[in-house]
Amino acid sequence: MNTKYMIGVDIGTTSTKSVLFTKKGAIVASHGIEYPLYSPSPAIAEQDPEQIFNAVIETIGQAVAKAGIHAGEVACVSFSSAMHSVIAVDEAGLPITRCITWADNRSAEWTNKIKNEMNGHDIYLRTGTPIHPMSPLSKLTWLSHDEKELFDSTYKFISIKEYVFLKLFGEYVVDHSIASATGMFNLELLQWDLEALRVAGVQADRLSTPVPTTYKLEGLNDGYAQRMNLLPTTPFIVGASDGVLSNLGVNAIKPGSVAVTIGTSGAIRAVTNKPVTDPLGRTFCYALADDLWVIGGPVNNGGMIFRWVRDQIGSEQVEEAKRRGVDAYELLTELAAKVGAGSDGLIFHPYLSGERAPLWDANARGSYFGLGLHHKTGHLVRAALEGVIYNLHTVLMALEELIGKPSSIQATGGFARSELWRQMMSDIFDQELQVPESIESSCLGAAILGLYSLGEVSSLQVVSEMVGGSHVHQPNKQNAAIYAEIMPIYVRLSRLLTEEYAEITAFQKKWM
Repeated sequence: MNTKYMIGVDIGTTSTKSVLFTKKGAIVASHGIEYPLYSPSPAIAEQDPEQIFNAVIETIGQAVAKAGIHAGEVACVSFSSAMHSVIAVDEAGLPITRCITWADNRSAEWTNKIKNEMNGHDIYLRTGTPIHPMSPLSKLTWLSHDEKELFDSTYKFISIKEYVFLKLFGEYVVDHSIASATGMFNLELLQWDLEALRVAGVQADRLSTPVPTTYKLEGLNDGYAQRMNLLPTTPFIVGASDGVLSNLGVNAIKPGSVAVTIGTSGAIRAVTNKPVTDPLGRTFCYALADDLWVIGGPVNNGGMIFRWVRDQIGSEQVEEAKRRGVDAYELLTELAAKVGAGSDGLIFHPYLSGERAPLWDANARGSYFGLGLHHKTGHLVRAALEGVIYNLHTVLMALEELIGKPSSIQATGGFARSELWRQMMSDIFDQELQVPESIESSCLGAAILGLYSLGEVSSLQVVSEMVGGSHVHQPNKQNAAIYAEIMPIYVRLSRLLTEEYAEITAFQKKWM
């Protein structure tokens, strides 16, 4: 039977989604499942790996069932995944910890020691992952010193995607993309970095075998195949990380193309043809495929800021939305739209959950600056939305130092549904902004990588034929001038408050 379809699976922080595409990139069916984050204290952020594995199985099965197609028509299943997770497993492959996610902050003290006492910057320059509690390098260093009994009893340390493939195929493999996000993978040699392993206290045999992102696994367990409505012979492609595949999925893989994503968190990324790291340590560098590398910076605080605004500032709008049967976000956006660019001199630093790029400071905390009696609810809302974009712009500024001004900017993620937020980004960046029609960029990127792995397309550039039409925003020059005045103040403030961030965080830990 001729294969007509491909499946892209995205294992995210809060949910897993499987999307079934035609080979031309059209979405036929999709299914998503959410799961909880276990956070009994501010420093802990864990998930149940078995719950996520079952979500993978069920979403694939449901996507195939919804499409009403024959199992033999699926050419491949290819994977995208969130980065930086760690699961300790025993010799039988059974988890002895939950999945420790990127948001877990328990390794913060060891992160500082790696930075200041253990040659952390040189390790970063070789591995491309900034020294931060998100990194498996930091997590394993913490576990090896502070949870020694658990550490010593662990057979291997793996990520959530590795766990899925272990259960499906019995292999310990990690793609170069996920490996390059561990802080322990040498980008030039494409193998585990010996100094990083020494710092983490592990040997290479306690990690999975690194493989290209196009690596194919076959021989699916019959029972799992049946649950997924697939043939046991269906090839599975190991795929890459969600960020690099999002670039592929929005056709931002040519030099000079930049992709911006704002979901719960956010990121800004560009593609190069060789590994590039930042002398100041502000950006990451992760593998995509062949000679394609993605550099950029992730931010903790994206759409979650708008949710916080809704829940903590917008109670009146929430109640009105219930009465009118509309979305509270629409009413809050209307309020923000009535306020001019720059929020009449109100600046919001969106560091409600610490910050990764460009500060790489888990102690960073949010604040409003410039607050006056003339500021109303609409100002508070607009300033918060602007603050998220200001922060992303500071990451873009760091990228421009490394690769020059981008030739195009593609935006995706939940924020792209908001015309106000899209225009705001175009104004603050002072550049044209394009928003591709499809918002399933990571799943589409994974599916295209799958076709490339099978040799059904000769180049990843085929994505240009699959990405639908887009919204295009041109910067409003008057607004851009206002934002250009505010940006230096925004940047200086965040740099000046480093000691205060540490002190207020210590106070919060002591009294909360």
